Amino acid sequence: MPFSHLPAQLSAWFSALTAALDKRSAPRLALLLQGALFAAGRRTVTSWLRAAGITEGFRAAYNALFAAGRRCRRIATYLLLFVLKPLISLVAGDRLLFAIDDTPTKRYGPAIQGAGMHHNPTPGPAGEKHLYGHLWVTLAWLAPRPLFGVLALPLWALLYVRQQDVPRLNQEYPWAFRTKLELAVELLSWLLVWLNGAGKAVWVVADGAYAKAPFLRPLLAKGVVVVSRLRKDAHLCDLPPTQRRPGQRGPMPTYGKNRIELAKRAGQRRGWQQVRWVQYGESVVKTVKTFLATWQPAGGVIRGVLVQEEDGWLAFFCTDPTASVPAILEAMAARGAIEQTFKDVKEVWGAQQQQVRNVCACVGAFNLNLWMYSLVEAWAWAMPEEELVDRRRRCPWDSEPRRPSHADKRKALQRVALRGEIAAALAGRPSKEDFRALAERLLDLAA
Repeated sequence: MPFSHLPAQLSAWFSALTAALDKRSAPRLALLLQGALFAAGRRTVTSWLRAAGITEGFRAAYNALFAAGRRCRRIATYLLLFVLKPLISLVAGDRLLFAIDDTPTKRYGPAIQGAGMHHNPTPGPAGEKHLYGHLWVTLAWLAPRPLFGVLALPLWALLYVRQQDVPRLNQEYPWAFRTKLELAVELLSWLLVWLNGAGKAVWVVADGAYAKAPFLRPLLAKGVVVVSRLRKDAHLCDLPPTQRRPGQRGPMPTYGKNRIELAKRAGQRRGWQQVRWVQYGESVVKTVKTFLATWQPAGGVIRGVLVQEEDGWLAFFCTDPTASVPAILEAMAARGAIEQTFKDVKEVWGAQQQQVRNVCACVGAFNLNLWMYSLVEAWAWAMPEEELVDRRRRCPWDSEPRRPSHADKRKALQRVALRGEIAAALAGRPSKEDFRALAERLLDLAA
């Protein structure tokens, strides 16, 4: 399919992203993006090539995927500047919320570079605690949508390789070991450089595994506010004194001397209050308790929040002691959007099915799936539900109101592109060859 049949906005975005590569690889990367959009069945790179109509030049297309893995930083920068930043300017509020999380992708075979054993977050019926494959530390913008709720639009993912697997990878490709916390700090440091002129506070919400000093301290030094879960056995202390004792010298203490035990504080009946906030698009009332404490991993004062649930209590914290309780809870609720994004990227785009072995090609393939997710969501940003999915005609019995899924948006984009191709074939004096080629293409997509 020629790029002229794609929506004009999507074609412009493809051109902007592929400008990060040299002039030889840029057109092939654009074809790979288009092929990923129309690929069917198992989403291997070969299926991308078939959907893009690449036959004899398939080796050069693999080289373009390798180059995309090498230039992920630049491509992600163009995605942020040309695709997401115009949408960020449309969002109201005085802060921007981003999410950091990691997700594994299953792979098979000892020849896959960078693969290793990782914790399995979804054991399934078999109860497998570990899986073999890659682990990706991902940065996403949590975009608030009035109609569709919060969407997590991924920007960039870095590959985490365990320290014991680095020597084996170094035999074929130079690689330096970095922890997941260091990779997360690198992603956010890159983000802050390009959000310098946004004029809004940057909040980052992360899983409790990232609530450690190597992650918190560098971000606090850059002015980033972090919201995360708090361990129930966290070593919290009360606030330090604010006035000097007679004859006291030296700097004022940073931490208090009396420990705060969360279990005891949660067991006390006094101090609980009812707070109304927005959870998953609905207004809810929760029983909460908030307090200020000092915590060494955060380097000073934090705001703690205890939430009473039916099966127990949960603890959260925010590095901004002036933050409100509803803002903290809404940020933690929005973090669930990145989990849904990981699910869609794997199921809709087949993020673990590409069957490439080179580590740069693996990095390029996974990030390409993330970028296509963000491009499709950005394309459908201002579209009403009726233009994305029409259940009344296809499924008249399905009257349950719900927002269009990411698969619905991807199919809607495919339909728009196919309409453009059909309109081009019917314009002027179409030949039998044009009709035959179009019919074969539609049959391939339907099959």
